[in-house]
Amino acid sequence: MKIPKDLGMTVLAVWLILHGLLSAPFLKINFVYSGDVLALLAIAAGVLLLMKR
Repeated sequence: MKIPKDLGMTVLAVWLILHGLLSAPFLKINFVYSGDVLALLAIAAGVLLLMKR
């Protein structure tokens, strides 16, 4: 399987969508490890963007 060149942007987009959904007070969506998942996605997106992937 080939890694797409814009994987960093895709992970960043997923992080932005999840962050928006989890922090919207009117949606009341939350789960136990949401902060950990968002932190890992942010780190992964940052590393991939620095690697230009």
